[in-house]
Amino acid sequence: MSKSKRSSTRSAARLAAVQALYQRQMEGTQLHRLLDEFHQHRLGKEIEDDQYAEADVPFFDDVVSGYAAREEEIDALLVSKLAEGWTLARLDKTMLQILRCGAYELVARADISTGTAISEYVDVAKAFFDDREAKFVNGVLDAVAKEVRS
Repeated sequence: MSKSKRSSTRSAARLAAVQALYQRQMEGTQLHRLLDEFHQHRLGKEIEDDQYAEADVPFFDDVVSGYAAREEEIDALLVSKLAEGWTLARLDKTMLQILRCGAYELVARADISTGTAISEYVDVAKAFFDDREAKFVNGVLDAVAKEVRS
């Protein structure tokens, strides 16, 4: 697979991972059912005339399952990087999933450069939010990276 093709399928996998974790939080869907639903019905599929991008499925699975396996560790790390008085519950639910996925990559995927992990999730944030929120994602993930990758 070419480098640009892998990059685009990983970008699609990151966006899908954020969506999957959002669904898991909102509906309490069990992990195996969630992964199966995304494999069968979302990744690379057409839904209501929208063509979903082809995604790197093993990478998607790793981000979603990896976060789920290390949820407490990653959430504690994120809380430690928020401004005083802020909690994860106070964050927008989509924003929270973006931070969780990004932090997971920084903690567990040494094969992915810090710059790539952060910029990819800043781009995901831009799909949902304005520049101010994208800068927030950049700041929190940069703080996480300084702790776990130094």
